[in-house]
Formats: sequence, C-alpha cells, structure tokens
Amino acid sequence: MAEIHELSAVQLRDCLRSGELSARETAAHYLARIESGNRLLGAFINVTAEQAMADADAADATFARLRRGPSASASGAGAGEGLPLLHGVPVAFKDLTDVAGVVTTHGSAALDHKPAVTDAALVTTLKAAGVVSLGKTQVPEFGLTAYSENRIAPPSRNPHAPSRSSGGSSGGSAAAVAAGLLPFAPGSDGGGSVRIPAAACGLVGLKPGRGVVASGESSGDPARLVAAGPLARSAADAALLMDALSATPGDTYLDSVAHEPGPLRIGMTLDSPWSTTFPFTPEPEALDALRVGMELLERAGHRVTEAAVRYDNRYPGAFTTAWTAAVGTARISPHREALLAPLTRTFRRRAQQRSAAKLNEALAFLRQFERDTLAQYGQWDLMLMPTLAQTPRPVGWFTGAAHGDDRWPATEWAGDADGDYRKQCEYAPWSSMVNVCGLPAITIPVYWTGGGPGQSLPMGIQLVGPAGSERLLLQVAAQLGY
Repeated sequence: MAEIHELSAVQLRDCLRSGELSARETAAHYLARIESGNRLLGAFINVTAEQAMADADAADATFARLRRGPSASASGAGAGEGLPLLHGVPVAFKDLTDVAGVVTTHGSAALDHKPAVTDAALVTTLKAAGVVSLGKTQVPEFGLTAYSENRIAPPSRNPHAPSRSSGGSSGGSAAAVAAGLLPFAPGSDGGGSVRIPAAACGLVGLKPGRGVVASGESSGDPARLVAAGPLARSAADAALLMDALSATPGDTYLDSVAHEPGPLRIGMTLDSPWSTTFPFTPEPEALDALRVGMELLERAGHRVTEAAVRYDNRYPGAFTTAWTAAVGTARISPHREALLAPLTRTFRRRAQQRSAAKLNEALAFLRQFERDTLAQYGQWDLMLMPTLAQTPRPVGWFTGAAHGDDRWPATEWAGDADGDYRKQCEYAPWSSMVNVCGLPAITIPVYWTGGGPGQSLPMGIQLVGPAGSERLLLQVAAQLGY
C-alpha cells in the first residue's frame, strides 16, 4: 500500500472507515510528517499532538464499538455504518479560527495569546464530521494579507520552492496540504485567502458562495466577504471536504464530480477592478496558465470567448474600507500597538479615523457594485481569468523583510504599508471582487513554469460561477483532470 500521506483524502477516508487504517496510526503518521517537515516550511504555528492522539484513540474506540454492534457481520461488513463522514481524518485549522482549549494568535504579537473558550462554528461542524485536529496553521496578522508572514512565528514557505511564499491568508494550511503534512484542509477566503495560496502551492481551492459555509473566523465582517472552503490536491478531495462543511441538500459534492458538465459558455477576461488605481501587467507565466486553461476547456467541449467587463473605479477605496474595518475595532491595548506589523498598524489607524457614515457609504457602494457585476457576468455560464498575475513571490518580498532560511524573526520590516498593499493588489487583482459579489470560485493548477511538479512553480486559472454553482465548478475541475 502507498504511504499514508500519498493516499488521496477520499482513499484515506475509505481506509479509515473500513478499518484498513486506524485513526491512531494515521494521526501518528501525519504528526511525524509535521515534525520532520515543519521546520523548513513554517506551516504550523501550534501542533496539538497530545490532544490529536487522544481524539484519534476516541475515534478508534467508536469504530471498535460499532464493529461489535448487532449490525456488524462476522466478516466486518458494515463496520463503517454509523461513523461520521470524516471519521479519523486529520485536518488543521487556520490560526484565525477558534479551537476550544487552543490559543488563537490571529498572527499578531500585539494580542494576549489565551486559549479559546469555545469552538468556532467551522470547528464544531468538522469535529461533528469526525475529524482529528492536529493543530493551528500559519496566517498573516488578522488575515489581512496575501502572504502568511508575521512577527510571532516563522513565515509559511512554498513546498515547491521554499524561498517563495505559500500565499495568504490560508498559507500555512496550503503549504501543509501541498507538502503532504495534511490530506486536505479548510481555509477561509475574504478576498482570495483560499484561492491565492491554493494557486501558489499547486492545489485546488474552492471559495463557496455567500452563506453556503460559515466563515469559521472570530472577527467582524461587515461586508459579508468571508467564506470557508477546501484546500485539496484534487477536485474529488475538495468535494469530500465540502460535503462535511456544507449542509446543502441534494446529491453529495463527491457524487457530483463523477458527472461531466455539458458544454458551457465561458467568458475569458483580464479586466480587474484594481486596474485604474494600481495598473498592472500580468507576467508571461500567468498568461501561459490562462492559455493552457483555455485549451483544456475547449478540448473538453466548452466555448471560451473574450469578455469585456467594466468595473466602477471607486471599487478599490470601497473594498479597502470594508476589508480593514474589523482591524480598527480589534481589542488591542494602546501600549501594544507598536507590536503590530506596519500594514496592520497603518490600516488600523485609518479605520479608527473613518466615520461610521463613510463605512456605510462604502458598504452601500459594494452592494451596487455586486449588482452591476452580476449583470455583466450573467452573459456567460462561467468567467475565466488567471488566479494570480505573478508567480509566487519570494518570502519577504511584500514587506521588504529579510527572511533568511534559518533567521527568524526578520531583520526588519520596511514599514511601507501602502507599497505592501499595492504589491498585493497587483499580485492577486482578480480575487476580491468575487467575495464582494458573494459568488463561488475555484482555482485549478493547470500550469507549471518548468514543465511539471517538482521542477518548477505552479500557476492556476480561476473560474467564477453564478450563485449555487459550487458543484459545477468542481465538476469542471475534475473534467480537466484535477
């Protein structure tokens, strides 16, 4: 049999439910992987090994009790009956998400790091589905950035090139999945935070539409931007995690990926609502990924045509106002504000100086932006664009920090908050408007800069669908071979 970490999440789930693998040996295997791999990658902030093994033992005890029950045959048939969907499957949670008894740092040195009293809704949902949590993964401070670097733990690095970032804000989770430290992981996405690290790490990343899955984060979200979604190595694995995350009625997500979608009208666009404020030119690798994606889609029978989308140039200011509102109200002692990263400190100050009327004005504009954008997207079944405009950036590139392989913390952060923010918007210019519109979107790793995994950097395409199209997006990803 393949090594445990080489199994797909679906295969691992099946082995755990059949009894071919125990939850204890599975958790122990992944904890050993984390022990050996995390020093280089910085994917985990906190590994909760003792609790994980206790939870795995409890899962095995449940399995044994059900196997001894009256419904189980002498041969063991039916042993999986009565088990939760993800019985014994290891996961980890972003360190923006509360797990009872475990510290939630929010990636910030300015906060008191106390254990959470209760589980967040996302954690409650997945624990009920039978998962075993192995710990908390690296995030940027308050989840604000497209890279997962902060002042409390080493930066999260890209398994395909450790000098590069794994993206953000679900960067630690994406690095862990891509490196085989987890079979899959839940992320959260308020402006690209699932899709950006998935693309950087060569994963399938799905941002569900608004309201399909709870965000799982313990922070404010006045514009309702944040949704939780899966980071996985395949569409099937992502679908399995969606089945646990979502209570949507109907066919399971996993069943749905077996069905190929009929011909779709797909609009391809490079238009971005950030272009007027932050003009950018996509790197050749981003355009190569888009070209490969178009070829794969057309070969699958879909019709891809160019789409011109017009975005209101007031969008950047309104989005930034909504995106940073929560950090302005975060409970931080005045004497600890100096411990905030330069970007966080700058946007916190601006949020505090902004009136409630200005925030409400921005939120009203974003609702109008949503209506205008949905009307334009409605001409096509799906929208297509690159996920990222640039290859995964070097660690420290956004902040100006000097992160050596063995030096941490960084020697110094440059402190140019506006320059940092501009770089992020140029890096991922097609992400945030999807959250504003509340639409589902998926990133698919269709291209490698040097020819294939293990030799180069991954680049992805993003497909954006109408409300309720999560299954369709997963079907298309599976149809393309991912």
